[in-house]
Amino acid sequence: MIGSTRRTVSLRDRMLLASVVLAAIVVGVFVATILAVSAARTATKQEARSKNLSVAALRLEKLVLDVENGVRGYALTSDARFLAPYNDAETALPDQRKLFRSLASDQPLQARRARTLDESIGLYIETFADPVVQFSNRQAALLAYDSEGRRQAASLRVQFARFLRAENDLSTNRERAADSKSRHAMELGAVGLTGSAILILLFAIYLARGIARPVTEAAAGAGQLAAGDLSIRLSQKGPGEVGELTKSFNEMAERLEATHTELEDQNAQLRESERLKSDLVNTVSHELRTPLSGVLGFTKLLLTREFDPETRRHYLGIVDAQARRLSDLLDDFLDVRRIEEGRFERARELVDMEALLREEAQLYSQQSPKHDVAVEIDHPPLAVIGNPDRLRQVIGNLISNAIKYSPQGGVVEVSADSENGSVRVEVRDEGMGIPVGQQPQIFTKFFRGDAAASGITGTRGRERRSSSSSPE
Repeated sequence: MIGSTRRTVSLRDRMLLASVVLAAIVVGVFVATILAVSAARTATKQEARSKNLSVAALRLEKLVLDVENGVRGYALTSDARFLAPYNDAETALPDQRKLFRSLASDQPLQARRARTLDESIGLYIETFADPVVQFSNRQAALLAYDSEGRRQAASLRVQFARFLRAENDLSTNRERAADSKSRHAMELGAVGLTGSAILILLFAIYLARGIARPVTEAAAGAGQLAAGDLSIRLSQKGPGEVGELTKSFNEMAERLEATHTELEDQNAQLRESERLKSDLVNTVSHELRTPLSGVLGFTKLLLTREFDPETRRHYLGIVDAQARRLSDLLDDFLDVRRIEEGRFERARELVDMEALLREEAQLYSQQSPKHDVAVEIDHPPLAVIGNPDRLRQVIGNLISNAIKYSPQGGVVEVSADSENGSVRVEVRDEGMGIPVGQQPQIFTKFFRGDAAASGITGTRGRERRSSSSSPE
């Protein structure tokens, strides 16, 4: 046990140390490469900025030459047309001077030269060019140009030449520096990538020798276990955590094998639960349809036709009774245990079957104007001991199905008589009837005959399509 613990610590420490060293080297190479690339990019940007500054200086010099040429032409001819390049240059000079000073600001010596040159340009325009243009005397303008203009223009050309020569030297040095740093960055990146690849390869070899083989065996065993072979066991060998892994794998396999039978039993219980849920849904949809149809039918009747207060009150009473039946059915469905056990028992009491049959017949006669629901009682009174809600449910289902499966209309006969201390109720319609071969199945829960399944809704004969438990 002590040796196992020592191996575990040793393996963890070795892997941690190797990972830290590898990560530190890779990070160092990565950082050095980033710094080299950043330096190369900075040098490249400086080179580009120097070129942009040279272009800006040349453009500024051209504008100054345009001013000089415009002033000279005007001084010689007094022709305002010669002032066109002067006017264009006057418009463009402020922005170009500002750009020139901005591009030269990153190098102190060139920044001072740029300021001096910019001040000379401003002095030339303010003290010479603009006043010459304002002279109305041609001789005075020509004299001013010959005396002062030539001197200032020559001074500006010298300053521009000196500035461009210095900037060209600076640009050449920056270009060399950018090339050198780019080459250095590429060399460092290549060396770093090669070294990192070698280190990663060595680390992979170390991992393969130390833990890859036992882990491969564990993976193969896991595949067999996943395929259903719960008897698979691994050899509990390997350094440190690898040995613990194989031990844990064997314990897991033992637990899976021990619980396999229990899982099968649970699956069987789940399938039975799903079946019971399906039966519950069928029961809810079947049992609630009848009273809900009554509520909808009489509500529609009251909304579309006018009745005297007594008739309206009578119909509202029927709607109330069906709504109460819905409430009672919902109370039954909430008790899932009773549903699963098939117990719909309620308190039993004395029920007047004649009144119940006539009430249900009146309720469902409003559902279809094509049907006439007739009630025939041979030997009144008909009193039974039973659950009135369950009896209404069964009779309502029979009458509703008789109307539904005789779409051509006709008479639905509801008859009842007493026989040997019990009451016999029959519901007949003018449909096709139930085939003889399917009549033994009429008490099977939610059974539908061939006619109903195929969409044919004629069922001439006695209605038996209902849930099995209540009619029986």
